[in-house]
Amino acid sequence: QVQLVESGGGSVQPGGSLRLSCVASGFTFSTYFMSWYRQAPGKERELVAGITNSGRTTNTADSMKGRFTVSRVNSKNTVYLQMNSLKPEDTAVYYCNAKDFSHDYWGQGTQVTVSS
Repeated sequence: QVQLVESGGGSVQPGGSLRLSCVASGFTFSTYFMSWYRQAPGKERELVAGITNSGRTTNTADSMKGRFTVSRVNSKNTVYLQMNSLKPEDTAVYYCNAKDFSHDYWGQGTQVTVSS
């Protein structure tokens, strides 16, 4: 069955870094557009960053440009989100998403907490 398993979340102080990973299984990973979303308490889920199936093109939300980087390794069925210079407002549950023309899969999420 389809699985997206996120890991790498945790608690970090402001200015710190984390790298999230999402390992996919049950579908042809290399043909899917992959994204990271996040949802903070009381807020709607928002797009963080996305990457095309080849990995050649990425897009990152304006508020995270220059701090967050999305990448993927198709041979490992894994997408990453490198998060630097973290701020308290980055606190949220981060979700991995896989999408093609007819499928839309979500992981269970991983909590990121930025606090001093």
